Amino acid sequence: MSNLIDILFSPVNITLTILMLILVLYWLVTMVSGVDFDVDIDVDVDIDIDADIDADFDTNIEGGNLDFEDMSSTELTKDDVVKSRKKPLKWWQVVLIYFNFVGLPFMFTFTCWIFLWWMITTITTTLTVSYENTFGYIIMLVGFFPALILTKIFTTPFKGFFKNLNKDGDAPIEIIGRRGICLSKIKDDKMGSAEVVVDSTPLSIYVKSMHGNLIEFREPILIIKQSKDKNYYYVQSYKTN
Repeated sequence: MSNLIDILFSPVNITLTILMLILVLYWLVTMVSGVDFDVDIDVDVDIDIDADIDADFDTNIEGGNLDFEDMSSTELTKDDVVKSRKKPLKWWQVVLIYFNFVGLPFMFTFTCWIFLWWMITTITTTLTVSYENTFGYIIMLVGFFPALILTKIFTTPFKGFFKNLNKDGDAPIEIIGRRGICLSKIKDDKMGSAEVVVDSTPLSIYVKSMHGNLIEFREPILIIKQSKDKNYYYVQSYKTN
C-alpha cells in the first residue's frame, strides 16, 4: 500500500493524481449537493471549411453563462447557439469536436480523458520503474495523445444517449413542418444553419437544401425532414410571393 501511494504521488504522477482527486471530489459534491459553482465557459467553434460547412458552434447557455453543475449534466450540443460566420476552423476547435468535448457534457468527456491519461501514465511508469526520472516525464507527455484517442473511442457510444436525454424532462420539440429563416447561403450538398421559432423561443439547427436548390441568406424556409443521422434537417424555400 505504501509503495502504491509512493507511485501515485511520485514526481511524475502527482499532477495527474491530484487532478483526478479534484475531479472525483467535484463529482461527489455535484451528485450529493448539486452545488452551483457559477463558472462561465464559452466555447466558440466557427465552421466554414472546404467540407462545405458554414456554421458557428457556440456551446454557451443564455449568453455564455454555463455553471459548473450544467457542465456535468447538460449536453453541450452544436445546436445550442448557431450563428452564421465566415472564419477558418481553428486547430483547438477541431480537437474539441473530434474528441467529443462538443456533443457530450464537457465535464464527462474531460473526466474520461484525465482518467485515461492518468491510468496510462501510472501503469506505464510503474512497469518501467520510471515514475521518478526523466523518462517518466516523457511517458506522461506522450500519454496525452493515446488518452485522447481512447477518450473518443470510449465516449462515442454515449453520444446517442445524451442526444436523447432531456435534462428538464420535457417532450422533444417537433420542428418538421415548421417555417424558419435560413442563416446561411446553401446549395447542392452544402450544410448551413437556420433559425426556427417555437413558442417564442428561437432554435438553431443545421440544414441542407432538400433538392440541392439555391437558398439565399435570410430566405424563408420550410423544414421537410430530418437526416438519418439526426444531425441536420432538409429544407426548401418558402417564399410567399
